[in-house]
Amino acid sequence: MNIGILSTGIYLPEDYMTGKQIAQLAGIPVQIVEEKMGIKKKHVPGKNDHTCEMGIMAAKRAIDKAGINPMDIDVVIYIGEEHKEYPLWTAGIKLQEEIGALNAWAFDVALRCGTTVMALKVAKSLMIADSSIQTILLAGGYRNVDFIDYQNPRTRFMYNLGAGGGAILLKKDHSKNRLLETQLMTDGSFSEDVVVVAGGTKNPITKETLEQRKNMLDVLDPEGMKRRLEQKSMDNFLRVIKESVRKSGYRESDISYLAILHMKRSAHEYVLKELGLSKEQSIYLEDYGHIGQIDQILSLELALREGKIKDGDLVVLVSAGIGYAWGASTIKWGKG
Repeated sequence: MNIGILSTGIYLPEDYMTGKQIAQLAGIPVQIVEEKMGIKKKHVPGKNDHTCEMGIMAAKRAIDKAGINPMDIDVVIYIGEEHKEYPLWTAGIKLQEEIGALNAWAFDVALRCGTTVMALKVAKSLMIADSSIQTILLAGGYRNVDFIDYQNPRTRFMYNLGAGGGAILLKKDHSKNRLLETQLMTDGSFSEDVVVVAGGTKNPITKETLEQRKNMLDVLDPEGMKRRLEQKSMDNFLRVIKESVRKSGYRESDISYLAILHMKRSAHEYVLKELGLSKEQSIYLEDYGHIGQIDQILSLELALREGKIKDGDLVVLVSAGIGYAWGASTIKWGKG
């Protein structure tokens, strides 16, 4: 069964923060931010750039690009972050209403920055299992930059968090841009390493927790996490990529383009080197920052715009999310 990508959509806020501004807030040299962290600038939300709203904007662009009637969408999967307009809320249903997908049913999924890759697997499985599902929209927004305290050195590796929205339209029996196999991994031994301490049932928001800034992202055991995660994360990145490609019937040497999330420059270059890929076979998102699970969609759109992807190319989307989760999806682009 062929399941292909009809179109994608991206929304980026007009406001942004430069590497120099981040360096000033954090009290670290600008060279560290721009060169080591790889952040020249990143998009941050403006007054009206709410999480679901950014997903709605991206979804409308994907629908317009595909030239389809929203009434033909069967399922809406919200791939945005849990941090959104309201704490307890199914954003996918709001998104469904706003884009006019009145014949669809909707739900939210979450796997932190691995959500888009995971949702591709869920969407494909739904299409295979249910003959009545022909078209699925994946869409959502991200603005976890709201949780960054630049005075907290424990969260330095997350200073790249930004804001934006993304969308993907999938169609059954669509022979172009075929979604092949997805590989996912999770490791619960890291499940409580990176958290927002206050705001849940364990630690409700109080005057005291706000004063202590426990409503911001924090790393509870930074040295232990670094020691346990650093090499394992790189190994798992490579493992999910190789396994996704293998299950799709290809070899890693067949990869033409890697749509990878933003990470520190040395890690990005390490992954490319280990896969035998050149810098031209990916895009380093140093002018965008890390927009969570939207990174893969953004990288894909930028690569198409720059002519880095052509018909017949094997494209791999790869992600990682705190928790920790790793995932990769392989796509045969064009009619190839």
